[in-house]
Amino acid sequence: MFLTVWQTGAAPMPAPESIPADAARRLVLHAQGLLGAPPRGRPAQRVDAMLRRLGAVQLDTISVLARSHELVAFARLGAVGRGAVETAYWGSGRAFEYWAHAACVLPVESWPWFAVKRRRYRGGVQVHGEPLGDGVRREALARVRDLGPVSFGRAETAVAAGDLGGARQGGPWWDWSPIKVAVEQLLAEGEVVCVTRQGWRRVYDLAERAIPAELLVQDWSDEECAAALCGAACRALGVASLADIADYFRIGRLGAGFARMGVAAAGLVPLRVEGWKQPAWVHPDWLALLDTPPRGRHRTTLVSPFDSLVWFRPRAERIFGFKPRLELYVPKAKRLHGYFSMPLLSGGRLRGHADPAREGRTLVARNVAVAARDVEPMAAALAEAAAWTGCDAVAVEAVDPPALRGALDAAVRHIS
Repeated sequence: MFLTVWQTGAAPMPAPESIPADAARRLVLHAQGLLGAPPRGRPAQRVDAMLRRLGAVQLDTISVLARSHELVAFARLGAVGRGAVETAYWGSGRAFEYWAHAACVLPVESWPWFAVKRRRYRGGVQVHGEPLGDGVRREALARVRDLGPVSFGRAETAVAAGDLGGARQGGPWWDWSPIKVAVEQLLAEGEVVCVTRQGWRRVYDLAERAIPAELLVQDWSDEECAAALCGAACRALGVASLADIADYFRIGRLGAGFARMGVAAAGLVPLRVEGWKQPAWVHPDWLALLDTPPRGRHRTTLVSPFDSLVWFRPRAERIFGFKPRLELYVPKAKRLHGYFSMPLLSGGRLRGHADPAREGRTLVARNVAVAARDVEPMAAALAEAAAWTGCDAVAVEAVDPPALRGALDAAVRHIS
């Protein structure tokens, strides 16, 4: 668990009044595991260490080259086996899924941090439509208790052992049955936990069976939760504004003053970043790095749009001068960057982007924007992503500017 000043009682060392924007950028990359030596150990251990460094890895149903939670590990660790990623997230008992930035994989030791969110749902906030009666809640809880761990299918009632029934028969996936609505409400309230996913379906179990007893019994106060959430967010971000901190675990709905309370309770240290309009904070763990900004190995990689490095677009633009676009829900004819545009991280900066897809065993870069100096890094990133996802060829389609198409093609051929 990330220790904060309010837990240790340690006095923070003095911080400079301000730091250059470039020093802040390097600290951000270091905190996010994208600058410096990666963790050591077996592949699953490395992914586990990454998860604990970030504090949260966002999940999403969309799969282009791979699902986003796999791409987050790939961006930091390279071609770690995809099986190791799933083992670290779901097979070790050291993680669970809950509503953080969005639906996220979280270290199990962070269970007490979310007591404030669970109380909110128990107090009447509904995850899906109108409240359900006590009868369907009791039925859903009984099924999880009797059959768990359990998933759900498309039927209104259970069709097999371990299947709760999900969408109404023949309906779209979001047309949840009462049983599915009830079990999702129970998840939000902390009565049940998502312990893994199968075929992208949540698998539920009772919290009392899935969460270690020493964590389950902890019912932290709002201030304790605020301190832990804000402290962990700032540590994962490196240096952050109040808006950055509030966005990381999406605590804005907990009240206008919740983030400010957490920043104070966590003992975060204020400072200014040159060029930032907003005041910033740094976690005490990183104070020693302010005078000597971290250096070391930079990753050259494509970054998922759901990666914590870029998921808060105003922050990405402030730090990198690059605003990633998410055009999944934009009509195809109106897209500027593509369906799943992934920024290129190279030399510690975001330089251009690519919209990748798979056609058989070929990685197709459908829409690439790149500067001349970044042609080789883009080619290297595309080639590494292709190898990791089992592709043995890379095909480049549109390039902006078009004059660089030949250079990028040649660089891809040379690297491949």
